[in-house]
Amino acid sequence: MDGLQLLDLILFNIGIFAAALVTGIAGFAFGIVAAAVWLHFLPPAQAASLIIAYGLIVQAVAVWKLRRSLQWRRIMPFLIGGAVGVPLGVVLVHWLPAPQLRFAIGALLVIFSLYNLFRPKLPPIKAAHPLADGAVGIVNGAIGGATGLAGIAMVVWSGLRGWSPPEQRAVFQPVGVAVFVMAGGWLSGAGMVASETIWLFLIGLPALAAGTWLGLKLFGKLDEAKFRRVVLVLLLVSGVSLVVLGR
Repeated sequence: MDGLQLLDLILFNIGIFAAALVTGIAGFAFGIVAAAVWLHFLPPAQAASLIIAYGLIVQAVAVWKLRRSLQWRRIMPFLIGGAVGVPLGVVLVHWLPAPQLRFAIGALLVIFSLYNLFRPKLPPIKAAHPLADGAVGIVNGAIGGATGLAGIAMVVWSGLRGWSPPEQRAVFQPVGVAVFVMAGGWLSGAGMVASETIWLFLIGLPALAAGTWLGLKLFGKLDEAKFRRVVLVLLLVSGVSLVVLGR
């Protein structure tokens, strides 16, 4: 905790609150929003560990609610791919210098935001082979292991598959939980979860609860499309700043 100033701790809690609020209202982007704030003052490995820990709490509840609609045959290729990709991501975060990793995460945020803001109308890939799903699972696992953002690849691919929003959630949310569990295990085994990270996790729990509560209260009361666009624009700005910072 000695390395963080009071302003950093305030921004840390603001990041948690904002991420939980967005997730409660829009049902997505906890790790993406949190990373957009935290990576300006936290090391990427520490930010990834915290995103994984909080993400498990947020997403596990959602997966429990979706348990009756899960299609394991559809999910399994992504899980197998994730098991391959996660250790690759952990190796990447261990060896890649922090500025370059910030740059890479910033670039991911920029690409994700621009894609969702100006999403092209493409024909759905309805007949994708399970091997293609597994390859996406590897990419998703690698990103999750390196950054904690175990959903960017899955969200984009689920949309390209032409699945309805409920079908998409029934795939990318359980896969996200599985990747979080695997990534948390690999990061812990590699000795990359410090005691300071555990203290930060505990400090942020009240902000997580408050943001989640308010987000669920506001769910359905705001124009979700406009809200998403505002969030994506903010993510784009933060991503650009991380790209500049990581140079």
